[in-house]
This record gives sequence, structure tokens and C-alpha cells, in this order.
Amino acid sequence: MPVLIVLGACAVVLVYIFSTYNRFQTTLTRITASIQEIGNQLKRQVDLIPNLETAAKSYLKHEKEIYRMLTDARKAITSAVKEGAPQKMVDAASKIQELLPKLTIAVEANPELRAQEPIKKLMDELRDTADKVMYARRTLIDLVADFNRMLLTIPSNIVGKLFGFKPQEGLKVPHEGGHLEVKAEEMKTPKVTLE
Repeated sequence: MPVLIVLGACAVVLVYIFSTYNRFQTTLTRITASIQEIGNQLKRQVDLIPNLETAAKSYLKHEKEIYRMLTDARKAITSAVKEGAPQKMVDAASKIQELLPKLTIAVEANPELRAQEPIKKLMDELRDTADKVMYARRTLIDLVADFNRMLLTIPSNIVGKLFGFKPQEGLKVPHEGGHLEVKAEEMKTPKVTLE
């Protein structure tokens, strides 16, 4: 009877070790897939930007700064995707997200341009892709947090150390700057008037 108890306990421990190992490996695979999805969506943006440039060129001759920003953003994304560096991909995506509001303002300020369906469609596609990049970033952040939590909590950390799993870096965020502060005017409820 004691032999059966010992064998049963060993079987439970082995099942736990195997299942925890598989969770670590599954999470690592999903982290890699999330990084690839960020690159995939950024590549989609790179492919859309030249179309937007071409469609808008005849209308936005006075908006040379926007062209420069589009070109810089496209180069940054292309470089980041080629290198496969998650942080560079995120930085490049940030350039696009900074550019979208400026481009939207330029389009809205120009009635002739705003009426052009191809430009509107491309703007919608860029926004959609930016949302997908943000979702992929959120997924990556969650997966890295789960993986690192498993490395820090008992008993999964024992299995992690046994098989040599290392903490994942995830995305780097600056620890100082204006993005960490909420100003009083940002706390006010926005007022919307439709006239």
C-alpha cells in the first residue's frame, strides 16, 4: 500500500511537471506569434502608406511635412520588420499613431480631399491596422506577464528553473515623461455639443 501511495504521488508530480513545462512552451510560442503579428500588421501599414501617398499627392501639395512623416514612418517600420526586433516594431508603430491625427486634420481641412473615396478608405485601413497593432501589443504584454509570473510563483518556478526558462523582456516603456502624468484638464468630463 505505501508503495502505491509513493507511486501515485510520483505520477502526480510528473504530470504537474509535464503540464507546467508545456504551459511554458505554449506561452513562449504564443509570445513569438504575437511578435510576428505585430510585424505582420506593421508590414500591412507599410504597404498601405505608398497608396495613401499616391492618392493624396495631387491634393496635398502644400502638406510636404506629412509626406516626410509618411516616408520616415514607412522606413522605420520596414527596418524594424526586417530586423524582427519587437521594440523597434513598437517604436515604428508609435510613429504611425502620431502621424494619423495630423493626417486626419489635413484631410478634414481640405474638403476636396475629404470627398475622395480612395483617401477615406486608405485612412480607414490605416486606423484599422493601428488598432490591430495595439491589440497585438496588448496580447504580447499579457503573455509576457503570464510567462514571467509563472517563473516567479511557486511551484511553477521550480519547473521553470529545472528546464532553464528565462524571463521574457516584452516591450520597453519609458519610466519617465509626460505620458505618466494626468493633468487636471484631462480629468474633466468632455462636453459635446452638436449643432
